[in-house]
Order: sequence, then C-alpha cells, then structure tokens
Amino acid sequence: MREIFAGMPWWVKWIAVPVLAIVVFGGLIANVVGFMIGLLFKVLVFVILVGGLIFVVRKFMSSSSHGDW
Repeated sequence: MREIFAGMPWWVKWIAVPVLAIVVFGGLIANVVGFMIGLLFKVLVFVILVGGLIFVVRKFMSSSSHGDW
C-alpha cells in the first residue's frame, strides 16, 4: 500500500482519498453516528426516569413512614 501512494501528490493522499471514503461510506458512517446518538439519548432518558422513580419512591416512603395509616 505504501508503494502505491509513494508516487502520488500530497493532495491525493490527504484530500482525494478521504473525500472518496466519505462519499462511498458516508451513508454507513451517518447511520452509525445516528445510532450512537439515539442510543445515548435513550440511555440518558432511562437514567433520568429511573432517578425520578427512585426520588418519588423515597419521598413516598419517607412520608408514609410516620404511621398515618
């Protein structure tokens, strides 16, 4: 691989090849990045909901432990 790029100008190695890779694999890269952002968002929502549930249960348990029944 090194021999193939040895005779090429610098702009082929550093501009043309990455642009071609983005054009060819751009959809795949966008799908992977979108999936990761969606997964991160879902994990964040899950953590917030679990934290809220724990807060509500602790608040309810502390208010009902006074023997008001």
